Amino acid sequence: MSKKTKYIDPADRKTIPERIKDQLAAYRVPGYYEKFDYHWTMVIDLDRCNGCGSCTTACYAENNLPVVGKSEVGIGRHMGWLRLERYVEGEYPDVKVRFLPVMCQHCDSAPCELGCPVYATYHNQDGLNVQVYNRCVGTYTCATYCPYDVRRFNWYTYKWDTPLEQQLSPEVTIREMGIMEKCSFCIQRIRGAKDTAKDDGRRRVKDGEVSPACGQSCPTGAISFGDLNDPKSRVSILAKSKRRYNLLGDLNTRPSVIYLRRVQEPLHASAGHETGMAAAHNTIAEHGSTADTAHAIKDTHGKKTQDGGH
Repeated sequence: MSKKTKYIDPADRKTIPERIKDQLAAYRVPGYYEKFDYHWTMVIDLDRCNGCGSCTTACYAENNLPVVGKSEVGIGRHMGWLRLERYVEGEYPDVKVRFLPVMCQHCDSAPCELGCPVYATYHNQDGLNVQVYNRCVGTYTCATYCPYDVRRFNWYTYKWDTPLEQQLSPEVTIREMGIMEKCSFCIQRIRGAKDTAKDDGRRRVKDGEVSPACGQSCPTGAISFGDLNDPKSRVSILAKSKRRYNLLGDLNTRPSVIYLRRVQEPLHASAGHETGMAAAHNTIAEHGSTADTAHAIKDTHGKKTQDGGH
């Protein structure tokens, strides 16, 4: 037997599957940590969102996102980290539009992290699903694994025409061709807030001290951001609302983005936890029926008033 060959006892070989299983189970701990230092969470109140698009514009400006043009968007190569989905209910003139901002959900059990062959995407100590740009080799696996369709691939090394390059943020890396990217919860702002807290001699970032660009620019205050580990933080309080639900929650990805349904939407018996877009469509359908009933009652009262001569 060669000296370089390592002998494995047959008894140990039988335990190899169990040991592999135990190692994989250890890596399924959220973020590979026993507990997050912070658990940055975003709460979006859909009752406040009016679909103005300020969050999308701010995201482009803050994170150096390229505007690729109509032709590239037409073949699915848009680069926006945050999209605003619109759901139209009814027919003119009785039309209602509902808006749903969708970005990376920073899942605690993120499928993209399992799919990446080079560990370019992983969970950090703050509960964020981060992307290491100089480690990414562009296999597109993470985008395939993501159920929310929020990862973007750089098909080119994009350039900004003069003078637009002067508005680029020096705190955010310019991504090159072949790199995957996504919403980072404006991690550069989080780092800045943590450094400020450290310089001030404080150990924790105070609630409201850091806000991503989308939350800062929202004119209606629909987007709240903070540490879910802090029981007194605004997001911790909002997260206890009966209106809360997670997008595609039935997939058990454990998102760090929490949505609050519109006030006029009915609360079902599931303790306020709706899962998946199917539930959203069912809710819209229910409201359509409610609206039709209300109009029918209004018409009936109108006829009675005319018949009564009042």
